[in-house]
Amino acid sequence: MRIAPYGTGSVVKTAIFCFVIFIIALFLPQPGGVILAAAALGFLLFTLYFYRDPERKIPDGKGLFIAPADGKIVLKQTLDHPVTGPGSTLISIFMSPFNVHVNRIPVDGLVRDLRYHEGKFLMAFDHRSMTDNERMEITLDTAAGPLWFCQVSGFVARRIVCDLEAGQKVTSGKRFGMIKLGSRVDIVLPSSMQIKVAEGMTTTAGETVLGQAGGF
Repeated sequence: MRIAPYGTGSVVKTAIFCFVIFIIALFLPQPGGVILAAAALGFLLFTLYFYRDPERKIPDGKGLFIAPADGKIVLKQTLDHPVTGPGSTLISIFMSPFNVHVNRIPVDGLVRDLRYHEGKFLMAFDHRSMTDNERMEITLDTAAGPLWFCQVSGFVARRIVCDLEAGQKVTSGKRFGMIKLGSRVDIVLPSSMQIKVAEGMTTTAGETVLGQAGGF
């Protein structure tokens, strides 16, 4: 099982912590020691599971905009956006602690702008988190026009990882970061896009097609 490079440090620290707890549990009266050892093992296994980073098969096709995150679409609405323009479509993907949390680039392009905002830690499924929570806003220039998407932290998450830089060329489906524990990713597609998903659907980062640019 591949472990996400963004989580290597956390996995090592967790492994050391769980090893210490396991050793302590060996010297405790039973059944308390067994319960503590089992809890430490369970915590380690969950950490490994959380930071898993499976390979994905990127769809082959022109003008495709793919999901940047695994999860469930909890909001889909039309809005006017300062980056993508009037009549754009907002798609919000909620990532539970059991989803893969590695984020992927939605489409080929050039990173125009990155904006990090400190904020609150509301539940990620609370739509107020889109504007109130800690978040990283990303703008790409693409062949179909500008694209805006945003990593949003959740109630438990306290760290957003994004290794992009302004001016960087990016490729559809490539990993660019992750959000640790419960979180969401919001993406706004321009009005020229043919939307392929609906609210309530589940997405797979790097594979699920959210929309296709008109003319392709």
